[in-house]
Amino acid sequence: MAVQRVMEGSRLQLWLQTGTDEAGKPVVRAKSFANVKPDALDQDVYDVAQALAGLQTYPLVAVRRIDTGSLNPVA
Repeated sequence: MAVQRVMEGSRLQLWLQTGTDEAGKPVVRAKSFANVKPDALDQDVYDVAQALAGLQTYPLVAVRRIDTGSLNPVA
């Protein structure tokens, strides 16, 4: 059976290094931003992430885009 993906939404996640633990390993926390347009270009989302990272107290470690959607059967 064939399926079709229907986009429902997208969110942006910034991973920030908030410090180090007792062993000296980095402690990373995620900060999420909802309601990203699903059709927004990856480059544009990344550029916004960089701008938002500049407003944060902690350094940016990674940027993630999380897309969600439904898988519906195609008749």
